[in-house]
Amino acid sequence: MKLWDHTWMQVEKYLEHDDRVVVPLGSTEQHAYLSVGTDAILCEKGAVEAARSEGVPVLPVLPFGLTPLFTAFPGTVSLRMATYVALLTDVLDALYAQGFRRIVLLSGHGGNAPAAQLGQEWGAAHADAEVMFHGWFTDPRVWSVATGLAEAGHASWVENFADVRIDGVGIPAGAKPLVPPAALRTASPEHARELLGDGSGGGAYQLEQHYADKVWATAVTLLREQLSSGWNARK
Repeated sequence: MKLWDHTWMQVEKYLEHDDRVVVPLGSTEQHAYLSVGTDAILCEKGAVEAARSEGVPVLPVLPFGLTPLFTAFPGTVSLRMATYVALLTDVLDALYAQGFRRIVLLSGHGGNAPAAQLGQEWGAAHADAEVMFHGWFTDPRVWSVATGLAEAGHASWVENFADVRIDGVGIPAGAKPLVPPAALRTASPEHARELLGDGSGGGAYQLEQHYADKVWATAVTLLREQLSSGWNARK
């Protein structure tokens, strides 16, 4: 359930019987022929779908993350590490002060991985709370399903859903060779743009929708399981 669909009084009532909450972590960055908001849009939608049956509130997605590699592409907005850490710390502190004790940092963008360490450090300083970092599509168990179906890279078929397609923008047919991740790891933003060209990391731009839908269903099921039984014993 979306936190914004409730009054503060309803949230207070929820906290009388549950202390779980999901914080979607998105990004605003180039996604080839898809929306620059792809990571944020899909992460929040997936969180809401997974959390619905558990009755767990989902905060509005944080639309900006850590994406320095793509800053040579217009429309990409990357935060400094210090800004990102401070922002997430403030969010965690605010949730804790209100009574939330089991907090999921759900990342829809691989570059937001440092949030995992922050969550671990913050949790160590709050003995009665737990922060779970979970990758939406980047969790290895989800990505294994995706790559078992077809080659997949950034902004490929695996992220191609109606919610992030742009009216009037045609998506190419066919596939693009995968751009070597090793080359991107050491690339400057300008070199990354040269390597990626249109922004896609490789793989088919689009496949029959049931391929992407299978990956989506896997991600939703896994997150729902994490919300239900993925917590450590209360400290």
